[in-house]
Amino acid sequence: MDFISEKLTEYISRNSNIEPEILARLNQETHQKILKPRMLSGHIQGRFLSMISKMKSPSTILEIGTYTGYGTLCLSEGLKEDGKIFTIDRNEELLKIQNKYFEKSGKRNKIIQLTGNAKEILNDLNETYDLVFIDADKENYIEYFKQVSERLNKNGIIISDNVLWSGKVLDSSLEKDEETNALVNFNKILNEDKRFETVILPLRDGLSISRLI
Repeated sequence: MDFISEKLTEYISRNSNIEPEILARLNQETHQKILKPRMLSGHIQGRFLSMISKMKSPSTILEIGTYTGYGTLCLSEGLKEDGKIFTIDRNEELLKIQNKYFEKSGKRNKIIQLTGNAKEILNDLNETYDLVFIDADKENYIEYFKQVSERLNKNGIIISDNVLWSGKVLDSSLEKDEETNALVNFNKILNEDKRFETVILPLRDGLSISRLI
């Protein structure tokens, strides 16, 4: 769900930094060949992720939910020269398209792909992170937050996608819906966690930014 009109969305696109060519090609191929292409971050959200990464200039990034790698490439734009991004996804079928564009990007050596159950993989990782992007199965958002919040470096940032869930977070009749209920609780937990300051932005399906104080 977009929270502004199509015309205003087009205006924002025209008056924001252009989508890099490699990402435009990945965007097109995802829509042509991959199921649920709306899961892709897309132009404006991608430029937002890129800008936050460039402002933060992280040494280590963690992404939970690679999909076809669009967000991965956007986040990698701000990495320090020797920086790394660890990106996790459970869908092995997406590795081919991910690898195709990771190779084309020239950032192949900065990207570490991890395939499987994210909770189990996180248990095996020993790194700490400057920037984390959570964009995976919604029912596990709270668990992901618990795991990564202990591994953030000073002033670390967590960006969480889909936190407005097409506006369903306002619909009390959906309180028994597992994904909706998980996101409602997730938003509440983030806002009440005194270790962080959090703001929700109505960008695409809702993005929250939480900074470790």
